[in-house]
Amino acid sequence: MATPSSAVASSSASASALSSVLCPALFITAPGSNHGKTTVTAALARWHRSQGRRVRVFKTGPDFLDPTILERASGNPVYQLDLWMMGVAECRRLLHEAAQQADLILVEGVMGLFDGEPCSADLAELMKIPAVAVVDVAGVAQTLGAIGYGLAHYRPGFPLLGLLGNGVASPRHEEMLRQGMPHGVGYLGSLPRNLQFKLPERHLGLVPAAEVADLDQRIDAAAALIGETELARMPAPVGFIAPEADASALPQLLAGQRIAVARDKAFSFIYPGNLDLLRQLGAELVFFSPLRDAVLPQADSIYLPGGYPELHLQELQGNLAMKQALLGHCAAGRPLYAECGGLLYLLESLSDKDGARARMLGVLSGRAVMQRRLQGLGYQSIALPQGTLRCHTFHYSTTVTALTAAYTGERLYDTSAGERVYRVRGVTATYLHAYFASSPEAAAALFLPSPEIEAPA
Repeated sequence: MATPSSAVASSSASASALSSVLCPALFITAPGSNHGKTTVTAALARWHRSQGRRVRVFKTGPDFLDPTILERASGNPVYQLDLWMMGVAECRRLLHEAAQQADLILVEGVMGLFDGEPCSADLAELMKIPAVAVVDVAGVAQTLGAIGYGLAHYRPGFPLLGLLGNGVASPRHEEMLRQGMPHGVGYLGSLPRNLQFKLPERHLGLVPAAEVADLDQRIDAAAALIGETELARMPAPVGFIAPEADASALPQLLAGQRIAVARDKAFSFIYPGNLDLLRQLGAELVFFSPLRDAVLPQADSIYLPGGYPELHLQELQGNLAMKQALLGHCAAGRPLYAECGGLLYLLESLSDKDGARARMLGVLSGRAVMQRRLQGLGYQSIALPQGTLRCHTFHYSTTVTALTAAYTGERLYDTSAGERVYRVRGVTATYLHAYFASSPEAAAALFLPSPEIEAPA
């Protein structure tokens, strides 16, 4: 179990050191996407859980799908860690809180170790978490050593413990992999080439855990083999430092407010940290399903998150009672905030990539059509009067609408126009997924009838 480092700290230790907590931790990374990071992280979490340990897992970057797999594997909520969208202090806070409860912390990286800015390596290095790299070794033999050497030395001093080969074809294949490993970079074992472990995918990423019928069997099978590798050994403790900011001191901007949050297979892209923040601001949260429910829970405002409405066109079109309830809420001018899939649901119609079309709510004029190629990706921010929300976008649809944007997102890395933010009476809708803790005041304003979020003159 986590141990306060202050118990062994000298009297001259700094205040930050005294507020740190020790907990074994490991950062799971790779040379790029699709090497099996999520499979290995889930297997490792399940293996340690089977040994009676409390495991907390985090996912680097603005990912909604991998965390569903990792939550199933670990049995505990999975939060995102993102240095730009959330900030260093929020990342520190989440890790520090987890370290007080967990026997082991696992962090899954995003894309390749050095991809992006900030990248996975920045997070691992800043939090002082030792890393291991998962490498898909299909078609690779002794060259694995060169990959390991490059990952270990690309950034001097980076704490790479070693590599795990994913997709090893035979004992002879593994022998060749070991032959190529350079001194100082460990070979930690392997998973065999086996479709039994493969996690199913669709557009946007992995299929959510709730939709994979045999997910637990897949994770268990991989966990049994991970348990035979050196990767399964408990890593060294890491000191997780508490941030100076105190989340409990947030103003109660949403005190007395009841927010109805859509949550089902069509609307599931929700950062757990967003729900936490709404509660910390004083809101009471209730949940409903636009797919199944006939009535809205009694609420002052509504949160329609992203998800996969395009996969549930007929159910959404056919649930007339829910559509009428939502239309009534909006007609009364009560607040509703919608992100990505929630935006698509508010439009007049939505068509899937095969051309099947269904009527949506019609709260906003216009239509959306799913495309076969990615249409929007990257970090953006929205500057509102109450503050600037940091966000991310990732979508395959395009919209056609005559609506004028109240705001436009500002991209982090280029000068092209960002995603639009529409404002119609109490409704705010955008493709952007906001991280609420980046501006609690701006987040609260999305769910309040007053003060209004007005477009700048």
